[in-house]
Amino acid sequence: MNWLLDVNALIALAHQGHADHSRVIRWFASLIGSNARLGTCSITEIGFVRVSIQAGFENNAPEAVDTLIGLKESSRIPFDLIPDSLGADRLPSYVSAVKQVTDGHLLALAADASMRLATLDKGIPGAYVIPRRR
Repeated sequence: MNWLLDVNALIALAHQGHADHSRVIRWFASLIGSNARLGTCSITEIGFVRVSIQAGFENNAPEAVDTLIGLKESSRIPFDLIPDSLGADRLPSYVSAVKQVTDGHLLALAADASMRLATLDKGIPGAYVIPRRR
């Protein structure tokens, strides 16, 4: 299985100070040795930079970009940057509120790339919620 990481899963994977870092690391470790691949896209990478700075994990955009590049290059699971050419007409039918738009887009993008969206958010129908404990 190949996984498109949403912004929070990506941040939790990269930053030890994130409340769900251990949760995501356990899931990540369970994938090592499989044929799994991880994906990012322009939305998740830009979101990573923005939220990393807002949350105080990084001081500025260049530091956040360096952290993301370091994560991807050092990962024991390969990362792919998924191209995004989906328009708003591809949003899933459940999307009706402003808070659902980006998540719905990522869900559609994952499906289009034969991936599954991995998230910490229970509110995305059809996405894989990274478990707290096994």
